[in-house]
Amino acid sequence: MADQTRGPKRIALTGGPGAGKTAVLELVHRLLCHHVRVLPESASIVFRGGFPRGPTDAVRRAEQRAIFFVQRELEATAEDDGLAIVLCDRGTVDGAAYWPGPGELWSSVGTTLDEQLARYHAVIHLRTPIRGYNHTNPLRIESVAEARAIDDRIAQLWARHPRRFEVPAETDFLTKAAHAIQLLRDELPPGCLEHLPTFHRPHPALHVHQHTHE
Repeated sequence: MADQTRGPKRIALTGGPGAGKTAVLELVHRLLCHHVRVLPESASIVFRGGFPRGPTDAVRRAEQRAIFFVQRELEATAEDDGLAIVLCDRGTVDGAAYWPGPGELWSSVGTTLDEQLARYHAVIHLRTPIRGYNHTNPLRIESVAEARAIDDRIAQLWARHPRRFEVPAETDFLTKAAHAIQLLRDELPPGCLEHLPTFHRPHPALHVHQHTHE
């Protein structure tokens, strides 16, 4: 399905609220090479930039359209042939999990689900934990039940992607993080791997935090 024949591999790191994306991305910055570029989460750019949030469906639709277009343009900034991987903190597909209706997000932004799935070489889905959901991020407004429901909708949206990798929720988060990092290492060319240490679990000195946006 993926239509990427040139340039870096575009990979989406996704998951419901509280799945641990931010902590995994922190490890990517520290443990993988400069041939991996991490793009920021478009929703955080939109909301921290002052885009209004509201309870009405009209506002929620406007939010998701804004996030979709910011995400697409973010990805357009990272088409450097010198990169091996462009790692996206969510992909354009994710917004449909937050779309309130009526109809689907795709017609509202002039595309289809299949077109958006084809943008990505692979997707790594970190599943939201049943226990241990973190509420400290002020941008995270979902309850535990809402977070799990969003996670399930995200899984359904990405289900048809031929290279979808699911990382289950683990009691030990570092095991979950090691799984995700290994999936990314598997996408790197041999020349990069020659210079990277084998990673099983991050050293405690790395101080992995999960309190930022995910």
